[in-house]
Amino acid sequence: MRLLVVNSNTTDSVTNRIAAAARLAASPGTEIEAVSAPFGLPLIVTRADWLVAGPATLAALAARRGSYDAAVIACFGDPGLDAAKELLDVPVLGISEAAFHAASMLGRRFGVVSFTAALRPMFEDCLAHHGLAARCAGFRMGPAFAGDPGLVAEERAELLVDLCRQSVEQDGAEAVILAGGPLAGLAPVIADRVPVPLVDGTAAAVRMAEALVGLAPPGAARARRSRALTGFAPEIAALYAAG
Repeated sequence: MRLLVVNSNTTDSVTNRIAAAARLAASPGTEIEAVSAPFGLPLIVTRADWLVAGPATLAALAARRGSYDAAVIACFGDPGLDAAKELLDVPVLGISEAAFHAASMLGRRFGVVSFTAALRPMFEDCLAHHGLAARCAGFRMGPAFAGDPGLVAEERAELLVDLCRQSVEQDGAEAVILAGGPLAGLAPVIADRVPVPLVDGTAAAVRMAEALVGLAPPGAARARRSRALTGFAPEIAALYAAG
């Protein structure tokens, strides 16, 4: 099985973290290819960033079309996810989509923890979009961040442990999501310091993608007519031309 994992930002150190977490979660025999967005921003933070990241994510997915059995959008907020599900003929999952669903099965109510409160509006929108807002016990987020996103997991590990404990003790979370691509791989490192299951969106998405490959019939893209798309990356235009 071949899985493509797309980091929707342009920071290769974050992509490397995501790749390592994805390979750790993957079953034996599953091949992981992880790539950064071909253009865009070094970190996705705001709603505007999320909108910019959608076409970049689609371009990465389209450029490698035919080389993978399923894909994971490894950016919490899942930019471009709905379009990818519509335009591609293999299963595509987002790490927030996977994390929300996994956490809702591990506990009645789950908390969302991340390294900066600037992400919260985008996360709230994504949670509502996936229809699981009622299952969320609340958000616990760190202060403003302007450093290297590839190092934030280590730099803010102690803060994140404290926020996870607050989510459990004060919000009643029965599972906690460590939200954000830059936090990939942190959950198993700090899991013994948090009294409820910790969910890593990358790991959850990889395991769900493997399952969906066996459940989804091949070539199950929605029927659509070919259309000319102008002004976008050629790879995205090719998706429309292949209708």
